[in-house]
Amino acid sequence: MKAPTARSLVLDPQALSLLLRNDRGMVTRIEAARRVGVPVRVSALTVVEAAYGKTDTARLHWVLSRLQVQDVTQADSLTAVQLLSDAGGLHGHKYAIDALVAAMALRVPAPVVVLTSDRDDWSRLCGDRVQIKDV
Repeated sequence: MKAPTARSLVLDPQALSLLLRNDRGMVTRIEAARRVGVPVRVSALTVVEAAYGKTDTARLHWVLSRLQVQDVTQADSLTAVQLLSDAGGLHGHKYAIDALVAAMALRVPAPVVVLTSDRDDWSRLCGDRVQIKDV
């Protein structure tokens, strides 16, 4: 049986960073998602984590204009607390942003594909509720 088509593509900070650097592979993946009508989503927190001093501001604004930037909600914060607890009591100080981005990924239309450089964290936080693809 064929897996259901993704309804959301979520980028982690490394995936967004690659997109900001115009990485050919990442650009190709994003364009493929767009062609089939899958929204590409990124948490507002991911933007902060992916951008750094050498990030081209104009490029950042252009890339973000083509993505669905998701706000962090109070519900996300409560879900993140539960995800950290369910993952064996991960410490919020180290995993706070990952947990909040995971909470956002769990509230957008499923099935969700997450492009990440950190498969272990996503597996611990979301289990099989998202499909994890390495960047």
